Amino acid sequence: MRAIHTAVLLVLGVAGGVAAAQPVPVVGGLGKTDVGVSLYGAFSPKVTDSNGNVQSPSNSAGGMVELRHLSSAIFGFEGTYSFNHATQTYHYAVTCQGGGTCPPVVDEVKANAHEVTLDWVPSLHFANLRPFGVLGVGALFDVPSGGQNNTQTETKPVYVYGAGLDWGVLPHLGLRLQYRGNLYSAPHVTTLFTSIDKFTQTSEPMIGVYFRL
Repeated sequence: MRAIHTAVLLVLGVAGGVAAAQPVPVVGGLGKTDVGVSLYGAFSPKVTDSNGNVQSPSNSAGGMVELRHLSSAIFGFEGTYSFNHATQTYHYAVTCQGGGTCPPVVDEVKANAHEVTLDWVPSLHFANLRPFGVLGVGALFDVPSGGQNNTQTETKPVYVYGAGLDWGVLPHLGLRLQYRGNLYSAPHVTTLFTSIDKFTQTSEPMIGVYFRL
């Protein structure tokens, strides 16, 4: 957990320091630096390797905090931290003595996913609307919960893409709708079996609010 806390502080510290070092212009009543809070659903597909082993992530709800600064339509960035439950169920194919296939061996690991990212955020602005894109990199920490045996924490690089829309409702408050996709190698949080080691993704439709600083 110490590595997660350090990464979160590093991301938010870099983003906050650069944002604080620049003036904050206001265009059309919308500020250029904001803090956003969003709720999302995390949806991940099953992953199957060439040996017929299957990894089934759970779908869950999560939350994300963003610190965003926009200098222009091209130069924008954000630091993010997100959290959701990410239980992994493994089905490993077993060959019976004498041939044939026995029922798979199943191992379920209850885990939580912590993610920190730094993202490029290009955007446009008209009236009280600001459509934007997201492209970034970061780290994904899958941490088993509840003191389970034969488990381990996995840290993976993650690649982020997405798009969304900010709607300025009040001078310092607005709604944020967005979709984020996360690309990463499937986490291996069990030590009982070898890694499935396949690339996968998590889709995250989001709704939230942002506060202009």
